[in-house]
Amino acid sequence: MGTVYSSILPQHEEFIKKQRIFFVGSAPLNEEGHVNISPKGYDVLRIFSPNEVAYLDLTGSGNETSAHLIDNGRVTFMFLAFEGPPMILRLYGRGKVILPESSEWDNMAKHFEILPGSRQIVHANIDTVKTSCGFSVPFYSYNGERDTLKQWAENKSEQDLENYWKKKNSISMDEIVTPIGKKFR
Repeated sequence: MGTVYSSILPQHEEFIKKQRIFFVGSAPLNEEGHVNISPKGYDVLRIFSPNEVAYLDLTGSGNETSAHLIDNGRVTFMFLAFEGPPMILRLYGRGKVILPESSEWDNMAKHFEILPGSRQIVHANIDTVKTSCGFSVPFYSYNGERDTLKQWAENKSEQDLENYWKKKNSISMDEIVTPIGKKFR
């Protein structure tokens, strides 16, 4: 079953900061909707307190997490030990999306290096932390970050990025309008 905590403990924070990748899970309330699991790389996650985290969300081919947060707010973060002792750590909570034009952006954005293609910040209040063994997670070696997304975004104008967001990031695959989509309506 694992061990359940009500907040991020110092040893959890230490573990999280060592990870080079994490996964974000979300789902719509509609039982016909799709569960989404999204991998996140780069140094984009910040821990603000034992019950508050946020990550800088970069442009992607979809925007499911954002849509699900509008739909119901539920979000799960998962971290895996690919090196050293085995462990899986999950953060469960409720999140929201902060867009660059929102009043909260400047206060949140100052905690991040704003990377090319940054589209929003996902902020979450964590109510449950769970650790489990991770005994079957294989070892993997970290060879570096891919620069493909950064290069792609650096070669786009602001208008090109907005057009892309309008086309690819405005509506989820379950037809939920995202916060980005609302600004184009």
